[in-house]
Amino acid sequence: MASLAMAFPILPGKTEQWKHFCQEMAGPRRSEYEASNKRIGATRAALYLQQTPQGDMVVLYQEAADMQHFFEAMGMSQEPYFVWFREQVKEIHGVDFSQPLPGPLPEAFMDWRAS
Repeated sequence: MASLAMAFPILPGKTEQWKHFCQEMAGPRRSEYEASNKRIGATRAALYLQQTPQGDMVVLYQEAADMQHFFEAMGMSQEPYFVWFREQVKEIHGVDFSQPLPGPLPEAFMDWRAS
């Protein structure tokens, strides 16, 4: 299982919209969220709000069978859920997942687990 963590800035004035977006995914759209992510190989996601002097950030922790496939499938899917998801991400973060990622996925340098 592959995992990664990424940080995304929240555009100024969009933090409340981001919180609502999360509430939608966890509430009314939960079944769509789970089914759509399962179809593209996601097994876990966690979102954290990090407030910094430079502005609010979202820290994403994601697990998937194949991370490259996960991002490609999410970016290309025409499923209504993923279309809505990409629109929200673009409006809140200024990131367009329908376009190729601008660089390689983050590289883990340390991953400690209790034995």
